[in-house]
Amino acid sequence: MQDKKSPLLEMTLKTKTEFWNDSCSIPDLKYALGYGAVGATTNPVIVGEVLKKDMDSYRDQIKEMVSSMKKATEDEIGWALNESMAKDGAKLLEDAYEKSNGKNGYISIQTNTKYFKNEEKIIEQASHFNTLTKNIMVKMPVTEAGIIAIEECTYRGITVNATVSFSVPQAIAVAEAIERGLNRREKEGKSMLYPVCTIMIGRVDDWLKNAVQEEKLVIDPDALEFAGVYVFKNAYKIYKEKKYRTRLLAAAYRNHHHWSEFIGGDVSLTIPSKFIRMFNASDIECIERMDNPMDERKLSQLRKIKDFNRAFESDGMTVPEFNTFGATRRTLMQFLNGYDDMIGIIRGFMV
Repeated sequence: MQDKKSPLLEMTLKTKTEFWNDSCSIPDLKYALGYGAVGATTNPVIVGEVLKKDMDSYRDQIKEMVSSMKKATEDEIGWALNESMAKDGAKLLEDAYEKSNGKNGYISIQTNTKYFKNEEKIIEQASHFNTLTKNIMVKMPVTEAGIIAIEECTYRGITVNATVSFSVPQAIAVAEAIERGLNRREKEGKSMLYPVCTIMIGRVDDWLKNAVQEEKLVIDPDALEFAGVYVFKNAYKIYKEKKYRTRLLAAAYRNHHHWSEFIGGDVSLTIPSKFIRMFNASDIECIERMDNPMDERKLSQLRKIKDFNRAFESDGMTVPEFNTFGATRRTLMQFLNGYDDMIGIIRGFMV
């Protein structure tokens, strides 16, 4: 049953802005679909959280996998479960996929974080994931190896969701790699794809708050809540100017600015279920704000932070520097730890 007023549904009906459910949880995805969601996503952290929250729905399935996959490792069973969860979500999104002629209705599945330095491994796993269902989107990290994989996977017809991305330079490198892949496809008369590039805006804020402490800076705390917003808006401006065929996707929510400031933009927003419910219950007006200018006072505060400038400026980082950017390193470590937690759950059924 829909809330008496849904700002998110109003946004999807009145603007170009779309949103996804930032989880593969079936109950959460069904709720989001009722308010206009057109996508969903997974990653090792999300899968582990879904298992902890709703183990009753997966206990028998995991036991059956352990029993039937007699020689499988815990990793193999973990990935089989991940794929199964992605396919279940994809079924719920088939209607959105068909109605949009393949533009929307995808669920993302993430390549193994351990492969972030190995483009061959990323491409191999992405190629396998691409066989799971027609409306699968494959997440791969915006690392030096990831950029190579993104171009090649695009050429091969794999719909890419570039992730572990926090900056304008990363977003540009992704868009350029996808353009190269799409151009190679066009020369061979192959079909169009609908890739996205994620900017993890909340993790930008998280990292810069840490950087402020390390640099012993005094910054207006209100400005720090807009760091990711401004990085995203600058990337959006450049994407529009260059007419990139990649769609930007905002992720990693921390506050309502990460939604409300992007209303009206031709973008996607992948929103955690708790925030979907919070935004629906809020009195925040559904008005277009994407093209609102950045607050110069806040921007001047943020420019005191070295890593904000690296993230905000189009030439702030080179591709080889992506791997060592603070937000990248921190997120890779969190994803790796999240993967270990997920495998630990599977191990509990095997030993």
